[in-house]
Amino acid sequence: MNAIHKIIGLAALVASTWGIAGETTGPNGEKPTAYTQVTLKPDQTKALQSKKYKAAILMHTTSDFSSALIKGAKEVFAEQGISVVAVTDAEMDPKKQRTDLETVLALKPDVIISLVIDPVSGAAAFRQASDKGVKLVFISNAPQGFKAGKDYAGIVTDDLYGMGKSAAELMAASIGGKGDVALLYHAANYYVTNQRDAAVKTELAKFPGIKIIANKGIANPNDGEVIAGAILTQNPSVKAIYAPWDAIAEGVTAAARAAGRKDVKVVTMDLGAATALDMVKGGNVAGIVTDLPYDMGKTLARMGALALLNQPTPPFVTVDAIKVTPANLDTQWQKALSRTPPDAIQKALANRK
Repeated sequence: MNAIHKIIGLAALVASTWGIAGETTGPNGEKPTAYTQVTLKPDQTKALQSKKYKAAILMHTTSDFSSALIKGAKEVFAEQGISVVAVTDAEMDPKKQRTDLETVLALKPDVIISLVIDPVSGAAAFRQASDKGVKLVFISNAPQGFKAGKDYAGIVTDDLYGMGKSAAELMAASIGGKGDVALLYHAANYYVTNQRDAAVKTELAKFPGIKIIANKGIANPNDGEVIAGAILTQNPSVKAIYAPWDAIAEGVTAAARAAGRKDVKVVTMDLGAATALDMVKGGNVAGIVTDLPYDMGKTLARMGALALLNQPTPPFVTVDAIKVTPANLDTQWQKALSRTPPDAIQKALANRK
């Protein structure tokens, strides 16, 4: 699970309001706007370039996801003549995020992009920025009590249902559309994984030849091998297993190897070097679904730029999910993270040719 999906304290705030109804919905039931609809016109760019605005990017942690998002945001800000005066890493600590914010506000940014670690305690912190007239654009969630269009420009997040749908399709394809499968789901009240996992189950039900014979919760990602091992022992007919994110998938593949089950297919979310390498080398991993953090960063910056021009911005924007297979890993890795895969994966890809 990439770092965006490890945030503490978010679940209690929003889990009850984000539903599964065939699409990802916002914290107040907002319909999603596709990220491709958030654009800037040439005259808007010209107007922005003459203003010499300043931006800050307050991240929750350091990761491949964060790096790709920051890169995308910086590129768009540069195109608009907006200088990035600060990039911070809160190290998943709400208190440090508040300190980061207060330090950044001294630099007088006109727009801030951030992922709020704790929406409850973060409300008071980000209210300082809102009260100063700073335009705010948030990743995945907003501070408690904040209203879109008034306190912040909008939220940009993954197409969570789309990610689950894609995982179900990869899973079905890996076993020819028929057979017994097992699902692991994140046993926590957290909307990101809850929506993704529920979508996998919903979409798999549309394949009449597929039967879900095990559906097990997992709270600690380190338990993936133990839980998957028990599933394979108790249900030897299982042909494929879904893992909620890459760290869990590593345990699932270890269990399959330990059981001598090279035939079991594993499908998971989020790009991880270990699972990608297993897939390329012909291991158990049959497919991966990833989001597009680089495009997310660009979209966040465009939202901020539009807000600076006092233009209307959609309250809730989703970025596409993409399927990753051995055949397209090289290009999809670049598309998602805006960089080439690690050397070990590139070598494995070369050996497949």
